Amino acid sequence: MDWNVIQGDIAAQSADALVNAAGTSLRMGSGVAGALRRRAGGDINEAAMAKGPVDLGAVAVTDAFDLDAEYVIHAAAMPHYGDGQATAGSIRDATRNALARTDDLGCESLVIPALGCGVAGFDLEAGARIICETIHDYESDALSDVRFIAYSDEEFDIVQRVSEEVRES
Repeated sequence: MDWNVIQGDIAAQSADALVNAAGTSLRMGSGVAGALRRRAGGDINEAAMAKGPVDLGAVAVTDAFDLDAEYVIHAAAMPHYGDGQATAGSIRDATRNALARTDDLGCESLVIPALGCGVAGFDLEAGARIICETIHDYESDALSDVRFIAYSDEEFDIVQRVSEEVRES
């Protein structure tokens, strides 16, 4: 499957589904989760936590509330906050499960951040490679617009370079 790399705030994106970089408790704290929580409104955190906890690599779906999306896919790429870091396997599983769940929902568009990187402690370049490879290898029934979003200039440069490398391999 093909995808685009974009830069910006995931909470300001318009898509059928937005992916939240979640921990297994599904509590929406800081980083991507915090941005989505602030823009969506207070009820999204309670809705997410009501679906948890989930296994590492699993996903849960909530309404997007005040976000410009139908769904938020909460992808647990890291253990509960303070209980460890993301792993290559948890990032791969969370990405694959987010894609599959979005497909199951019949969504055509999806925005996904660098799951497991940042707050979760996994190296951005290695994490971006896992996410790009997982997207590349995924065969979708419905998805036609997948956007891998980076927040900062530095993050965008890394994700864009890795994305190009994966496409060329």
